[in-house]
Amino acid sequence: MAYFGGRTTGPNLAKGDIVVSPAENIIENLTTAVVVADTALRLQAVNPATEMLFELSAKQMVGQQLQRLWPQTAPLVSLFADTLQTAHSFTRRGLPLLLPGREAIVDMTVTALLPGRNVDRRDAALLLELTQVDRLRRLAQEEELMDRHVAQRAVVRGLAHEIKNPLGGLRGAAQLLERKLTESEREYTRIIIREADRLQSLVDRLAEPARPYLQAQVNIHQILEHVRSLLLAEVGENVVFRRDYDPSIPEFAADPDQLVQAILNLVRNAVQSSSRTVVLRSRIERQFTIGQRRHKLVLRTEVEDNGPGVPQALRDTLFYPMVTGRAEGSGLGLSIAQDIARRHGGLIEYVSRPGRTVFTLFLPLRQDYDATG
Repeated sequence: MAYFGGRTTGPNLAKGDIVVSPAENIIENLTTAVVVADTALRLQAVNPATEMLFELSAKQMVGQQLQRLWPQTAPLVSLFADTLQTAHSFTRRGLPLLLPGREAIVDMTVTALLPGRNVDRRDAALLLELTQVDRLRRLAQEEELMDRHVAQRAVVRGLAHEIKNPLGGLRGAAQLLERKLTESEREYTRIIIREADRLQSLVDRLAEPARPYLQAQVNIHQILEHVRSLLLAEVGENVVFRRDYDPSIPEFAADPDQLVQAILNLVRNAVQSSSRTVVLRSRIERQFTIGQRRHKLVLRTEVEDNGPGVPQALRDTLFYPMVTGRAEGSGLGLSIAQDIARRHGGLIEYVSRPGRTVFTLFLPLRQDYDATG
């Protein structure tokens, strides 16, 4: 619960009142983070969007010093004081907000809430409005990514279908040729047949129609633990897996097998990046937009590694089929994971720099996803 209760002006927005006004209801449902701080820069009130931005509850934030909660605002203390004295608002753009496991970029507008003439000016307060601009920039990129992914899958499936016929002819010709060769010469035709079978398997994976999903109630942490146990069996003690789960996340409707496959591909990608530590993280996002749809509750599942990062040359095409930075890779893992996420109404994003790469799977907790693909 955020502490915007009762009256709707000045520092009296803090906890203690119980009457809910229409104005308070508006503030509670804003997607912009709203903070009220007193003259000592102690937080007096926050709305739910602020709780989501800082990943802290109102009880944890109210009463704290702004600079302690958000150290990057320390150089702005004199500007806060000027605003209280002059009532002149100001805006600072592109301020970093460093949080455990992630970084947000916000624009901040600061306005003075001044009492009336006959009221002690010590009752003045500051109103801070925080807009997460890095997320807004990504919204347009997300929509483009989703549209592009659909087009790519259609093209790849069509291409794979065209490849199947000549590939079958190549294998058949090698089998006929094998009958006319000596045993020592047959080694070459066996190589042709073996490689043709490998390509056939790859083409089948590209061309297969999406099978219907099985809807079931799933627990994201059971899925993460299952994936973790599978990878531990593969890599042993070569990689350390850390868990950072939000136990309050409810069950939701999804295809458990396909969700395991998507997350397994993300975690395996992290393990294969020469990472020594992989973090599995779960969180809830409220009032979150995916593509063109806004959702009240969205699951955010993160796979973080400390490897060298995604090569610059692959960053714009990483989710394309057949794109990989490893010589032995098929380039299908991330593409398949994105396809599974999309048909669940979700999306996969990533941020990467040397020493820290985070792939994030967003899934609506209440949605009607495409069960047929």
